[in-house]
Amino acid sequence: MSPELLSILGLGAMFVIATILPVNMGVLAFTGAFLLGTLVAGLGTKAILGFFPTGLFLTLVGITYLFAIAQTNGTIDWLVRLAVKAVRGHVAAIPWIMFFIAAALTAVGAVSPGAVAIIAPIALGFAIKYGISPLLMGLMVIHGAQAGGFSPISIYGGLTNGVVAKAGLPLEPMMTFLASFAVNGAVAGLLFFVLGGTKLFGAKIATEAPGGGQIGAPTAMGERYGDAETEALLAEEDIASRKQSDDPMADNRLYQIITVLGIVLLAVLTLGFNLDIGFTAIAIGLGLSLMAPTLQRKAISQVTWPEIVLITGVSTYVGVMEKMGTISYVADGVAGLASPLTAALLLCLIGAVVSAFASSTAVLGSLIPLAVPFLQGDSGVGAVGFIAAMAVSSTIVDVSPFSTNGALVLANSPEGSRDGFFKQLLAYGAAVTIIAPFVVWFLFVVL
Repeated sequence: MSPELLSILGLGAMFVIATILPVNMGVLAFTGAFLLGTLVAGLGTKAILGFFPTGLFLTLVGITYLFAIAQTNGTIDWLVRLAVKAVRGHVAAIPWIMFFIAAALTAVGAVSPGAVAIIAPIALGFAIKYGISPLLMGLMVIHGAQAGGFSPISIYGGLTNGVVAKAGLPLEPMMTFLASFAVNGAVAGLLFFVLGGTKLFGAKIATEAPGGGQIGAPTAMGERYGDAETEALLAEEDIASRKQSDDPMADNRLYQIITVLGIVLLAVLTLGFNLDIGFTAIAIGLGLSLMAPTLQRKAISQVTWPEIVLITGVSTYVGVMEKMGTISYVADGVAGLASPLTAALLLCLIGAVVSAFASSTAVLGSLIPLAVPFLQGDSGVGAVGFIAAMAVSSTIVDVSPFSTNGALVLANSPEGSRDGFFKQLLAYGAAVTIIAPFVVWFLFVVL
């Protein structure tokens, strides 16, 4: 067996193990990089460590830390309540509020499962109380999180754009972001009409309780976002319970406004002045932490370390694969197909199927590099369109109940009807996995 084929089989084995067992794929990838590098590629430890993505690591830590502060100090709760109040309690607007808030969270740096874990309990709570289809609400949250997932300052966007820039391919971050937003938005619109959203027109809820409290306002979140087991269904009680926190800054309105301004500042400095996202996010997070030193201890524990380990581990393994020549090996095989368009479709299908059962970040971090040599050649397939197609097809399938996002929504679905909800989610996930790659391939590669 050739070393290149062995490295590919190793990557496939990681996906299988991480899907079957609750083992972080990043840990598997780090171990695989060490074994593959030393035993097969003849690399020393120092050379293997050279493939560790230090810049990406800093970016992941910075933006997830800043986002964790926004969650811990109640900024996310406050923004959700403002959004519901802004539409004056119109029930038909609630699913779209959840869609856009989830999109905004991932667009400013939240990992997709983190955003879903925060919004899903709130969204499903509204659905149960006000007669909205739980399936509709859950899917709106997931598609919203995926819609914003490829902004230039997001996790997916940073990962994808980094790989593309390193390969010297044409880089248009906004193209990928807009493609993902447009496709997920269109799907959400279709779901809204198919799953009974139009029946909600005219229905209203009171936005203020008789005593001044919020009707349907969300309570405090779980201790750690991204953990389905710690997320409970929404309890109908006043949000003021957050003020019982030992830290007076936990629900301080001025502090929350400054937090929002900090997130806006991150976007301005990184997009307008081309400053490093990781360093900038950490600096802004430090400023917010100095305002509430005790509260930030909880925030630092909420940084999504499992996701960071996963992404950096897979990136390190892919670096070893590239050093071994696996990337060129796969590219030559893809280029040998009769039609470049067929090759592009095949890669989109592989990304969708694997991502439906495994981590989308791992898929993006491994499959895009495999396609780079193919895109650099004279294949007739545009790199910008293909990257957009690959990005969307590898993430839109996270509605599957076997993916993290799908599992989080399932965990927050009505307990008595959870079996039926699982079957619905499974059927929808299967349909998306089969149909989406063909659609995005046609839209962004063929046209």
